[in-house]
Amino acid sequence: MSQSDPRPYLWMLCGAFSFSVMAVLAEDLTRTRPGGAPLCDWQTMAVFRAALVALFAAALAKHAGAKLVWLRPGRLWVRSVAGSCSMVGTFYAFGNLPANDVVTLTNTFPLWVALISWPLYGEAPGMRVVIAIAVGIAGVVLVEQPHFEAGRLAVFAALAAAVFTAVAMLGLNRLRDIDPRAVVVHFSVVATVFCAGAFFLTPRQQPVTRVLEFGVMARLIGMGVAATAGQVFLTLAFGRGAPAKVSVVGLTQIVFVMGLCACAFGRGVDEVAAAGTALVIAPTAWLLSRPRASKAEEVKNT
Repeated sequence: MSQSDPRPYLWMLCGAFSFSVMAVLAEDLTRTRPGGAPLCDWQTMAVFRAALVALFAAALAKHAGAKLVWLRPGRLWVRSVAGSCSMVGTFYAFGNLPANDVVTLTNTFPLWVALISWPLYGEAPGMRVVIAIAVGIAGVVLVEQPHFEAGRLAVFAALAAAVFTAVAMLGLNRLRDIDPRAVVVHFSVVATVFCAGAFFLTPRQQPVTRVLEFGVMARLIGMGVAATAGQVFLTLAFGRGAPAKVSVVGLTQIVFVMGLCACAFGRGVDEVAAAGTALVIAPTAWLLSRPRASKAEEVKNT
């Protein structure tokens, strides 16, 4: 595909928007209504998100004739387990933080890729990378300063999800010989098991029977459809476009979520949080678009 072909970047924009819709639906399901309770617990939401994507992805893989892979190679399990841990942490954060904050925190994973690559590949981060990471951390502090006391555990859960995402992304470059749809199916099935474990092992406040309510079920299905569409667009974008440029376009998810939350929940943009978001986006985009390809950056080339 030609380097000037805009389709991969349009696909990434569509993917970022789809994941943004999923994030806003997640907040809508778990936020407390005035004088009431949330529609759904984060554990129930996570199970439906993982299971629906597994079903949709398996149907797409079967339609395309993609060969599914289960037991081997072992690196596929590393990707799926790390991604599953990331999903559990992300949905716990969705249950306790605004969606725009969760998306900002989880999109710091390129900063963690740069750090994790040091012990794994022996690539010590240079001074510019250290400065970029420091700026990103400062942005996180500004974004989350209202939540460090009330939602401290959720903040750390979202950051842990970003670290697990970094681990998962570091393994993707070694799965090029496996059909991407098979990778998605494997990850989604493993994630369903992890989310089911969280469902049974952690306390819940809302009865699971609430999923039978039309409004709750419609939101859950919408979340699953949005997540599946986002995954398909993401796979198309990374398969046909320059990985670094596609990754930078993916950061528009942060902006999309802020706009959707403003429309859906009437949430204004806090100036301090907006400045923090900019401090997170800028060094992350810079790390993703550096011209010299390194092991850390090649993880996106899948």
